[in-house]
Amino acid sequence: MVLGDRIQRIKISRGDRVVFALAFARMGDAIGNAILIIVIPLLTTQLPSPLFPIPEPARVGVLIAIYGLLAALVQPIGGILIDRTNQHKRFILAGLALVAIATFGYSLATMFEGLLALRILQGIGFALTVPASVAIITIVTQKGTRGGSMGIYNSSRFLGFAIGALAGGFLYTAYGPNAAFYTGTAFIILAILLVQLFVEEVKMPDTGEEGQKGRETPAGPIGRGEQRERGGERRNTLRRPDLSFLSTGIGGLSLAVFLMASAFAMLVTLEPQFNVRLHETAFAFSIAFSTLAATQVVFQYPIGRVSDRWGRKPFVIAGLLLIAPTTIALGFISTTTQLIGLRFIQGIATAAIAAPAFALAGDLSKRETQGRQLSIVTTGFGLGIALGPLLAGFLVPYGFEVPFLVGGALSLLGAWVVYRYVPETVEQ
Repeated sequence: MVLGDRIQRIKISRGDRVVFALAFARMGDAIGNAILIIVIPLLTTQLPSPLFPIPEPARVGVLIAIYGLLAALVQPIGGILIDRTNQHKRFILAGLALVAIATFGYSLATMFEGLLALRILQGIGFALTVPASVAIITIVTQKGTRGGSMGIYNSSRFLGFAIGALAGGFLYTAYGPNAAFYTGTAFIILAILLVQLFVEEVKMPDTGEEGQKGRETPAGPIGRGEQRERGGERRNTLRRPDLSFLSTGIGGLSLAVFLMASAFAMLVTLEPQFNVRLHETAFAFSIAFSTLAATQVVFQYPIGRVSDRWGRKPFVIAGLLLIAPTTIALGFISTTTQLIGLRFIQGIATAAIAAPAFALAGDLSKRETQGRQLSIVTTGFGLGIALGPLLAGFLVPYGFEVPFLVGGALSLLGAWVVYRYVPETVEQ
């Protein structure tokens, strides 16, 4: 009875419910996407490509890159639309629906060009989903807990990647690619249901009144009364473009997230080469690939919580400094065990970057331009997912280790940029 009374006294805030609902939805979406990451490079080698007579690694790089490039191009547009319409949930649902359609469509593709069209559709869907999700979390959390909340959200995403990668490798090996595509579609549909049932629309107040003009309003939680009073107002869509949301801090964080994503995504393009080099199966590669995501799950939340107290910037810098040597070492390994070990360390490094970087971006953002500012950082992630595999595909003919040497060097440059240009928001 005492334990029951204690449980009844535990109060879960509305913001916590929204964060957990989005986190579980993101996990379902990530499972579906991670299944594709393992299967698509292998499927590309089996389909004809009459319009793209380029080497196989380059084709895989293009296929992986087009997803991130479309996501990067559309995310800023999505951020503007989110700011102007004040509708977050609708963008999340629309984006997930596009991803589900594209994932099922892979089972019907008979040529490389079909895969490319579906990746474009999938990238657009991703671009509509992520800025809206991050904006909702930023709105419903306070500065003192935002790092932990971002840690929960990102941990769920990487847990989904870990589960999805393992499932993709197993399903492809045991049942073929179509089983993987059907499973991925089912998980994305589950994510849609979770958002529809458990995520409430959260609107930002319109700060465009005469007495509010020119005043910066920091991001933070908004009450229901404030939403009802002002949430229905619409901004003037014909106003002159405002670029005041651009800043060196937001740009530096976008670069950090870009370099992080490009470093760990290089592995995707080179899956066939790693399998030959290390004498491993698709399932063995999926274990190594998912190690990073599993490590993220373990370290993301505690690092986010500590960054709420000790500061966010030191973790971002430390993560970039750690990801540099581990990325370089990937070009010189000879066993699957070494690959798993390096992916484990990379997981710690990316955990140190992701949650603190998104939380710091939330701290630096303004309410009236929050969608646009956060979309810059999420765009960095999308570009990293795109250009990392593309870079690997075009550099690997010059030597297996060349892409990883370039990626490691760029991470060191990113650490200096963050140190020099990104401010700290947590007072120690």
